[in-house]
Amino acid sequence: MPLPTLTRLGCGLSLVAAAFGSGCTASRNTPTINHIAVYVYDLSKSVAFYKDVLQLPEIPEPFHDGKHVWLRLGPHAQLHLIQGATSVIDHDKNAHLAFHVKDLDAFAARLTQLHIPYGSWTGEANQTTPRPDGIKQVYLKDPDGFWVEVNDDRF
Repeated sequence: MPLPTLTRLGCGLSLVAAAFGSGCTASRNTPTINHIAVYVYDLSKSVAFYKDVLQLPEIPEPFHDGKHVWLRLGPHAQLHLIQGATSVIDHDKNAHLAFHVKDLDAFAARLTQLHIPYGSWTGEANQTTPRPDGIKQVYLKDPDGFWVEVNDDRF
């Protein structure tokens, strides 16, 4: 009798499947993040913010039209900045991008050094917000008024 394959076993062997780079998520065809596209007013200011402040590396983009810049968001995701917004508008803090860092205090010190305003959820300058699960977070705005959270989640 032939041995069953991981596909035929389904999610019952998720630990084994995960060790080999596949598993329940892949077998169920669950979507994973590919990219986030942000429509920006001033591409050069936005690129400077995400590259210099958040230190996201730039990656090649296929358009080569001066209106797109792609940045790496970890091993399998990208941030696409696209020139074309007609104005900068204030966005609600509830709609935000969230990033995590290993050392939030060091990140906050870098923001201070760069003269980038940041604060807690309630707007207290240079303060963190403790989540109920113990994660600390800070909030800042990008040049287009989009809110960015940076936290010390260890997931």
